Parts: sequence; structure tokens; C-alpha cells
Amino acid sequence: MTQRGRLAPLAAGALCAIAVAGLGGAMTDTGPWYLALEKPAWQPPGWVFGPVWTVIFACCAWSFGEAWAASRTRAARATVLWLFGFNMFLNIAWSALFFRAQRPDWALVEVALLWLSIAALIGVLRPMSRQAAMLLLPYLAWVGLAAVLNWEVVRLNGPFGA
Repeated sequence: MTQRGRLAPLAAGALCAIAVAGLGGAMTDTGPWYLALEKPAWQPPGWVFGPVWTVIFACCAWSFGEAWAASRTRAARATVLWLFGFNMFLNIAWSALFFRAQRPDWALVEVALLWLSIAALIGVLRPMSRQAAMLLLPYLAWVGLAAVLNWEVVRLNGPFGA
């Protein structure tokens, strides 16, 4: 694929990443309810989340562009689109469940699906493009940390929805 032909999927990935970041950010409310939650001492400070998610979304956009360029068939492209699309849905859904619905217990179940969707992306993309798969490793690690943090919030504050 030509350099010019690689720009369109990268741009599409970047636009999707920006949309997911925007929608997820709109769902995130760190107001009084969140501030009142007991959190583990090891939770990263609030200012870390923005830069980390910026890097992760940039890596996701780049990964999508690489995977699309490496897809040799229509079926492979459909798989890439479906997996990234499903992952984007799960990413936004976690914020909606945790912050908007104020249900960290439901978000804990959902974050396992989110983590598995990233692992599936890595597994499917690796034979197509090792680089596309490797670019998702920070995302997998961060969501793993988020899952443990989510678990601790549930453990320290549950039950929810009473």
C-alpha cells in the first residue's frame, strides 16, 4: 500500500479514537459521588489519566491504520472493523456504567469484556501485522490496571444500587 493509501485508515482511526475519547470523557464525572468513593492508596493521581489515555488512543489509531493496511481481503478488513468497533463500544460503556450509572459493580463485569476485546484484537492482528498488535499492549496493560482498581473500588465501597 502506498504512503498516501495508508493515510486514510490512519485518519479514520484517529477520528474514531477522538470520538471514543470524547464520548467516554463526556460520560466521566469525577464530581461529588466519585470523590466520596474510598479508593486504594496506590491509585494513580488524577492528572495521570489524561496523558495516559491520550497515548493509548494514539496507539489505537495507529494500530487500526496498520491493521487496515495489512488486511489483504474484504473479510480481514471486516474483522478489523468489527473488533475495533466492538472495543470502542465497550470502552465508552465502561465509563457510562461506572460514572453515569454509578455502578462500579456492573462496570467490573464490563471491564473484563473490555480487556478480553483488547486481547482478541491483539491475537487477531498479530498474524496480519505484528506492529498493529504491539501498539495495543499499553492499552491492555492500562485496562488491566483499571480492572484491578475497579475491583478495589467495589470491594471498598459496595454494595451499589441500594
